[in-house]
Amino acid sequence: MTGRTAGGADAWWRTAVVYQVLLRSFADGDGDGVGDLAGLRARLPHLAALGVDAVWVNPWYPSPMVDAGYDVADYRDVDPAYGTLEEAQAFVDDAHALGMRVLLDVVPNHTSDAHPWFRAALAGDEAARARYLFRPGRGEGGSEPPNDWDSSFRGPAWTRSADPTTGEPGDWYLHLFAPEQPDLDWSNPQVHAELLDVLRFWFDRGVDGFRVDVAHGLAKAPGLPDAEGADRRTEAHPGWDQEEVHDVYRAWRALADSYDPPRVFVAEAWVARRERLPLYVRPDELHSAFAFEPLHVAWREGPWRRVVERELAFSATSGAPSSWVLTNHDVVRQVTRYAREQPEEKGGNEWERARWPRSAPDLDLGRWRARAAHLLVAALPGVLYLYLGEELGLPEVEDLPAGARVDPIFHRSGGTDPGRDGSRVPLPWTGSEPVEGTWLPQPDGWGALAAAVQDGDPASVLSLYRASLALRRSHWVGAGPLAWDDDAPAGVLAFHRGELHCWVAFDEAVALPAGARVLLASRPGVGAEPAADGDDDVVVLPPDTTAWWRPTPS
Repeated sequence: MTGRTAGGADAWWRTAVVYQVLLRSFADGDGDGVGDLAGLRARLPHLAALGVDAVWVNPWYPSPMVDAGYDVADYRDVDPAYGTLEEAQAFVDDAHALGMRVLLDVVPNHTSDAHPWFRAALAGDEAARARYLFRPGRGEGGSEPPNDWDSSFRGPAWTRSADPTTGEPGDWYLHLFAPEQPDLDWSNPQVHAELLDVLRFWFDRGVDGFRVDVAHGLAKAPGLPDAEGADRRTEAHPGWDQEEVHDVYRAWRALADSYDPPRVFVAEAWVARRERLPLYVRPDELHSAFAFEPLHVAWREGPWRRVVERELAFSATSGAPSSWVLTNHDVVRQVTRYAREQPEEKGGNEWERARWPRSAPDLDLGRWRARAAHLLVAALPGVLYLYLGEELGLPEVEDLPAGARVDPIFHRSGGTDPGRDGSRVPLPWTGSEPVEGTWLPQPDGWGALAAAVQDGDPASVLSLYRASLALRRSHWVGAGPLAWDDDAPAGVLAFHRGELHCWVAFDEAVALPAGARVLLASRPGVGAEPAADGDDDVVVLPPDTTAWWRPTPS
């Protein structure tokens, strides 16, 4: 697949629709209950019909699967549960033949404790130990961790290893996530060289780019000082967002630009101060970074307008496209987030607290709101990311039994945090209810949401997504900058790009301007028939509805 330079204004990654595949949960090709490459290849026509431009595959590398494959044991192969390296190559070729690019996940902050490097380190190999962050403990006999850092998966960020000679307690090693995910020491040139070679390995096989896991990690403050209570999302932390990380990405960008066409990167970067994020997408570093605020913003006009304005300001400052995402493998699915009361912004991690059910969800309401939110972000300038099953309107599975849950957050919290498994339940495809033996159990009622059931139903979520992505490509891409429709009724999020308008009604019904012609609405039937008052020149949006419209030509 060819194209112009990676940084050009017409570069594909500036306006693409990217579909995220958690391989274990997407499609099972051999009937063992675990999604695999055979299933993904068989379902590529589904993605092509949906209208996506690229497929992002979560880690498919050999792994003990402590953290859904983000504990990598071998960066240059495919886990046998998913298939073979040859099947991975065939998938890349198949996707390209259908006009879709392929992005993979790269996990550079840490490896698995099953990686040969770490096994050698535990066995006493000094060169291997130097690739990780082993440190002597504090206190009597080194019995206390080297500093006060906490793991993102709960508990301390340090685990004590055994002395390889005596078997007695020895040094501690750092893991900002699970103990089975030891952090690499990026001050070691061997680590730099290894990950560059990993990128080259996959680029040479036709992979078009990478999503960079924990892009704000890697470098740590010299001396590993105490954090003294700092939280990575609210204030500076010595384990995150250090200046030295940018040296890594400059080298990666140089490698990506050496290919024809150039390869691309998108950053998962959580920064304590928003002004730090543009540093990751400078012209000689990564190409784009996810916009995470839509993952937790309340379904209200004011908060959403502030989010859009901040993201567009970021894009204008950095030159990178906004990368819009409503859900992913780490958060509660939007149907369920929107199915409950929507609090005003309070500055907290509402998207995390949403994992604790506080009331029964109104999933019908949540689905209408999710449909409306999709049309909202699909009309915005930039890149649009979709997560598997989003196009089916799947809710979060909140009642998974404890014995089925595998997320380390659930286990390290002693079951007090349900973790992320509820957003990772395998997709329903055929309408069987439920499919037996999947790696996470499907709930009753998902048969009605299956792709085969929704296919051909013009009122289904799947049909809405297919229509929206087709119109996005033909109408919104290249439509120009966003301008607010400030004469719209109060409480309506309203903007236009060129002659095409997007209006979102939240709590109350709203009439579109006289003569408005609806191209697509999130609620079936809106704009297809005369309004209830008999004025066939006026279209009324019900609450929780988005419409794309343009004026009748004079």
